[in-house]
Amino acid sequence: MTIGTLKARLAGKSHSPEQLDLFQHVLAAYEAAGDHSLPNAALYQAVAHRAGVAAAEANRTVEISGGQHSPFKRSVRWVQQTMKHLGLLKRDPGLRGVWSLAQRNKDGLTGAPAGKRLLAFSTNLGIAIWGDSTRNFPQLGYPISLVVTSPPYLLRRPRAYGNPLTEQAYVDFICSALEPIVAQLAPGGSICLNLTNDSFVPGSPARSVAKERLVLAMVDRLGLKLMDTLIWHNASKPPGPIQYASKRRVQLNTSYEPIYWFTNDPSRVYSDNRRVLQPHSDRHKKWLRQVQDAGACPRTGVYGDGAYRLRPSSYTNETDGRIPRNVIQIGHACADTRQYRRDAEGLGLPIHGAMMPLALARFLIEFLSVPGQLVLDLFGGTAKTAMAAEMLDRHWVILEIFAEYLRGGAQRFRRFPGFKMGAEFSLGFSGERFILPAGGAR
Repeated sequence: MTIGTLKARLAGKSHSPEQLDLFQHVLAAYEAAGDHSLPNAALYQAVAHRAGVAAAEANRTVEISGGQHSPFKRSVRWVQQTMKHLGLLKRDPGLRGVWSLAQRNKDGLTGAPAGKRLLAFSTNLGIAIWGDSTRNFPQLGYPISLVVTSPPYLLRRPRAYGNPLTEQAYVDFICSALEPIVAQLAPGGSICLNLTNDSFVPGSPARSVAKERLVLAMVDRLGLKLMDTLIWHNASKPPGPIQYASKRRVQLNTSYEPIYWFTNDPSRVYSDNRRVLQPHSDRHKKWLRQVQDAGACPRTGVYGDGAYRLRPSSYTNETDGRIPRNVIQIGHACADTRQYRRDAEGLGLPIHGAMMPLALARFLIEFLSVPGQLVLDLFGGTAKTAMAAEMLDRHWVILEIFAEYLRGGAQRFRRFPGFKMGAEFSLGFSGERFILPAGGAR
């Protein structure tokens, strides 16, 4: 199955205006009931009133499958059954035909039902899927060349975006999520995991070793090889850990996060540092001019017990740029993040609390893949990886469990060729809360 086939499958069938109007009326009826359950008889009456259907028409019956049934009520139940199947309605215990809207989590986020997937939005290069990447990851039918993702952090207090609370649970969670992805990884493909450095042993200033346990598990359980531990130095990171650095004064403020780079075949990796060369400093350029004017390097010497030598021929050939070091210095704030915040606030949606700067995703994608390859983010968030891949002419697939994050992130992609919102997904935002419309997820 190609990416295009997957996109078509997730997009689902189209709906007639009558079907879409009916969904709006069913949704409005349940929203008007609030936290109260709504018996089917009351649902039929409320939907008929909103749709302007006369009581006689709503109660009219015809022969269907050997019995007398109301086409109107049958259509309402069809919408209702789809919502029930997806976990978007909850039943009143002990009562038949009495349902109410399922609650979002305490942070106002709507998680995808287990095992269900729906196209959120797409461009000519990629697709964003609303679904739980840790359950039934789809067969893409297209080799994954690079995974760039930032899994939920291991923190003592759960964040809105969800995170496991114990070291072993964390390791198992990440490994189980990655296992079907590793099976679809192209030979020489890479996986980059951005993890927190702010996890502590409960009640102690000692740091958790969950990330070290995870590295070993990635090697032992998934058969991957560790290529490097890149350091993302974020000088604008807020001071912390507050408890141990600012209050008890036994720790230093942290300003970095590790990015673990794995591959399934080190001899075939797609990485090439020439794609991410950085400009030479003015001081270095001045030195190169001095060497060129002199016709040879004016300094010679042996350093580091012979590990490094300056020869007359050193620095005589100017290079295209300097090779980046594996300490990546990028601040957290960026224009793309500011645009996402404006979009989400304009739509009245919750703001994601842990976003990767676009420049970091761009660097990793440009370094570790080539145009036309497929980049994946299984914890897609606000689509930072997708945005970087789109700008760098890579195909991309992201999955995100919370609908509100994808909807807020989608706005930034409207300028790209082929942009399209998933019809059923976008309809879910027609009210004050997200509800998946009739038709369901695939």
